[in-house]
Amino acid sequence: MTRCSRAPAWRALAAVLSLAVAAQVAGAQVPPSTEQAARYVGLLAAAHRGDLAALDRLLAAGTDLRTRDEQGRSAVHVAAFARRHEALRRLARAGADLGALENDRYDAVTIAAVADDEGTLRVLLELGASAKLVTSRYDGTALIAAAHLGHDGVVRQLIRAGAPLDHVNNLHWTAVIEAVVLGDGGPRHQATLRALLDAGASVALTDRSGRTPLELARSRGYSEMVALLEAAGRR
Repeated sequence: MTRCSRAPAWRALAAVLSLAVAAQVAGAQVPPSTEQAARYVGLLAAAHRGDLAALDRLLAAGTDLRTRDEQGRSAVHVAAFARRHEALRRLARAGADLGALENDRYDAVTIAAVADDEGTLRVLLELGASAKLVTSRYDGTALIAAAHLGHDGVVRQLIRAGAPLDHVNNLHWTAVIEAVVLGDGGPRHQATLRALLDAGASVALTDRSGRTPLELARSRGYSEMVALLEAAGRR
């Protein structure tokens, strides 16, 4: 079989895989439902509502910061989903674990990254949350998740915070590879790839089949990404 005849089949397989991975990531990133939030009491309720007076009372009384809901979400997770920045600051000052993982192994940084929530991400990083954690069922990182989704502003923040550029997840993909194989080749994925390459991310690491990012971009007809990768390879 020729390379040309393989390309349509590869693109079809990649599209199916992209949808499957995207659906699983999105499913793991669902915020507390209205019904769940209505059942919250104490610390989780205060974090969800951003009720700072209640939060201060609970923290002063020594409420257990490890309280979780049925999805394993802590008050930090809940506040991150709800974009309650001041609640996150109060929780951090009280000693809450900013790197705690919920049941699907997501931390607050990855939650903000997947939501394209640059404001909450900025607060978390300023408070000392790490951009370096291995998270999710894919043994990935917040940077890989953001690159997959083309959240270029988030990607730039994570790079500045020291996120590992060349981490390889259990799908054998890096952030560069995910920006190509799970992206749409459009402006935000191009900007994401450019940010990764400018930061020095590897263009030599391959997927499980031995395909480089450049080969993957060519197989998808992503001409702008091809140009970026070719230029990076000449540096």
